[in-house]
Amino acid sequence: MTATLPDVDQLESPPPVRRPRRIRKSTLDDRLELAGSLLASLGLVAVLYGHVFATNGVVGFLVCWYVAFLVIYAVTMSFANPRPIIVDRLVAATTYVVAGIVVAALASAIIFTFSKGWQALSHSNFYTQDMAGVSPDAALNRGGIYHAIVGTVIEIAIAVAISMPLGLVTAVYLSEVGGRWARSVRTVVEAMTALPEILAGLFVYVVLIVGVGMPKTGFAVSVAMSVTMVPIIARSGEVALRIVPRGLREASEALGGTEWRTTMRVVLPSARAGLATALILSIARGIGETAIPLLVSGASSFTNYDPFTNPMNSLPLFIYTSYATHEPIAIERAFGAASVLLVMVLILFVAARFVARDRKGSR
Repeated sequence: MTATLPDVDQLESPPPVRRPRRIRKSTLDDRLELAGSLLASLGLVAVLYGHVFATNGVVGFLVCWYVAFLVIYAVTMSFANPRPIIVDRLVAATTYVVAGIVVAALASAIIFTFSKGWQALSHSNFYTQDMAGVSPDAALNRGGIYHAIVGTVIEIAIAVAISMPLGLVTAVYLSEVGGRWARSVRTVVEAMTALPEILAGLFVYVVLIVGVGMPKTGFAVSVAMSVTMVPIIARSGEVALRIVPRGLREASEALGGTEWRTTMRVVLPSARAGLATALILSIARGIGETAIPLLVSGASSFTNYDPFTNPMNSLPLFIYTSYATHEPIAIERAFGAASVLLVMVLILFVAARFVARDRKGSR
């Protein structure tokens, strides 16, 4: 008995390879529509804005150009595209414009600050000397902001040491424990998130300095900073913990892990990036406080390493007092100190993101 081979036509053809469809695929027509709409709207607004209506102003010109671009772009796309695509591209254009405005505003602020403080930044003594015995109108080759840098680092380090455990415990309680008081605690935390810094400074001034008799020191500044930082860490940390999938908790509990062990070994490591973001947000608010050190510490021109004795200066307070003198040299020092403060915030941001990075995804 001989076996018969199946006919070639009877063989099943392999299933077609399915590739994901590119939703954002841009064709030559799309690019020409965009470029033509930009140029047409620019020419139309230039003629109408400057010659027909005889008006001027950069902001008004840009707004009219943007409105004319949207109208011309929508009309051009309507000849070959359905309504959903037109709406999608108009929304995308608006999103790009808004993002560009935000980036331009941030870039302009950074460039302006560094350009105004470049003369002070170019002197090495600006980072290694303090202002003890140096007048505000002294030359830039004398004095510096070393005392303000030291004060800022010490104050924010103590504030983080106080606020990070309190905020993290509060976030864990609101997200993992709960209970009858969770709603009240959440309401208080949300209300304190918008607490003005001057109220936190007045609170610490009345309680610690007037009530207890503590002198004006850097530690008082750190306590007042922690009052504004704890709510941010708690609220943002709660959101980060709630994002952790419920399945991870259930798997840990199924393997015999207690609630405390599950929280410490599973939930907190999984929410590491979100908790780092919460810490960054709190530091960004605390490191830029001006009213708090002005109330509970006061400005000083000498370097102080002890946060429990004598006033301790900080970069925001140094910027404020230098700019308030209205001396050109002091104003240049103020912008130089502002540039250093920007760099410090950037370093803290990069360090926090590096510590909280996903090590498995980075391999």
